[in-house]
Amino acid sequence: MSAEARRGAGMTSARTRERLIGRLREQGIRDEETLAALSSIPRHLFVDEALATRAYEDTALPIGHGQTISQPYVVARMTAALRTSGPLDKVLEIGTGSGYQAAVLARLTGHLYTVERVGGLVRAARQRFQALRLANVSVRHGDGCEGWPEEAPYDAIMVTAAARVVPKALFGQLKEGGRLVVPVGVEGGQELLLYRRRGTAMAFERLETVNFVPLLPGGIV
Repeated sequence: MSAEARRGAGMTSARTRERLIGRLREQGIRDEETLAALSSIPRHLFVDEALATRAYEDTALPIGHGQTISQPYVVARMTAALRTSGPLDKVLEIGTGSGYQAAVLARLTGHLYTVERVGGLVRAARQRFQALRLANVSVRHGDGCEGWPEEAPYDAIMVTAAARVVPKALFGQLKEGGRLVVPVGVEGGQELLLYRRRGTAMAFERLETVNFVPLLPGGIV
């Protein structure tokens, strides 16, 4: 987005962001710290200039490479779920995408590690994080199904693409008591699940039905 377009969008973004937060409250999001984090992030900076006027609609939008920026309600729901118990000093995100969900999480965590398989999205996300001065975010270009084992274990892991089966590597990178939020299933039949690690066991609960792009292995330039 050009500097001029950003200034124009920024003139109304605070007001339109507050309207969005109001809609999220109406839909049942009650975690005020999550809402404050969403309110602080200018979503129009994470979408193409042609879509900037739609940035504060409660809808997913395309970001290229067959990917989308998640619906704000889903971002809020997943973020609030991670905050249900225990600290968020160290968090892993699988699927950086535009960087919007990562920017929200960065407001609520000590340090966020995020992995993206598409090189073009990695480069764009890094630029956005730098522009927003988010110094507590580390980005890796690679296979999200492998997690980021060198920095494990994590207090929480968020997966922003739908897995047919949750990669075992991610379970292994959770701390005791850690939480994992992940959409599971195929298109038209996905559920958002919240896992909690208890020793070697993983208890889970179903949160709601969702619709995400699939989680794919490997990395592309």
